[in-house]
Amino acid sequence: MERLPYIDEHATILDADAATTWAAVLRTMCTDPAAPRPPLGFAIGECTPRQRLVLKGRHPFAVYEWIFELDELGPHRTRVRSQTWADFPGLHGKIYRALVIGSGGHAVAVRQTLKRIGRQVRPLTVR
Repeated sequence: MERLPYIDEHATILDADAATTWAAVLRTMCTDPAAPRPPLGFAIGECTPRQRLVLKGRHPFAVYEWIFELDELGPHRTRVRSQTWADFPGLHGKIYRALVIGSGGHAVAVRQTLKRIGRQVRPLTVR
């Protein structure tokens, strides 16, 4: 299969080991790390624990992959990279791309998702 066109990449560095970060990615993106189910509109294309999660999807206006890759930077430091690859065929696809990507809405949603992953690895403060 031909590679989809590259859209963008966003990243965050978390003060957590790869195992903790991986569990946070799965909780955020798939609800349950023990039995991952991707969000509506996605299927799991690849799942390499502590390294890479590929979510794939398609609808009439787009074919897409949302990839999460973890890079261990130290014993308690992990970078989470979020890449988007997508094709928007036809006139309706071009319009959809302008609405989703061109408007900046996609970038905002991805950054919010990375923040949610980050909140999953921080311990709760007891008051």
